[in-house]
Amino acid sequence: MKLLFDSNLSHRLLELLKDLFPESVHVTTKGLDESSDREIWEYAKENGYTIVTKDSDFNDFSVVYGTPPKVIWIRTGNCKISDIESLIRKNFEYLKKFLDDSDTGIIRIG
Repeated sequence: MKLLFDSNLSHRLLELLKDLFPESVHVTTKGLDESSDREIWEYAKENGYTIVTKDSDFNDFSVVYGTPPKVIWIRTGNCKISDIESLIRKNFEYLKKFLDDSDTGIIRIG
């Protein structure tokens, strides 16, 4: 399960969640920190990543363009990194099912 964390989420999540998602990257580690949402979408699609974001634009892309890529939309306000980590950990089994489901392109957690 390869996740691509958007710029609105901390790059520190990579280290905190590497036991669950060891192949994950952050947009900054791939040189995408100045890229448009559309460019991030295309990168994820071409490289087999699921986008993890707080940005509603990726929901819109999912509706318009379909999958891939899949999107995990984190629906929390401002919170600590540890809160995001806990949210992802708490929903790990749910996320695994989502990632294995070919019929669903976006999931909202939080």
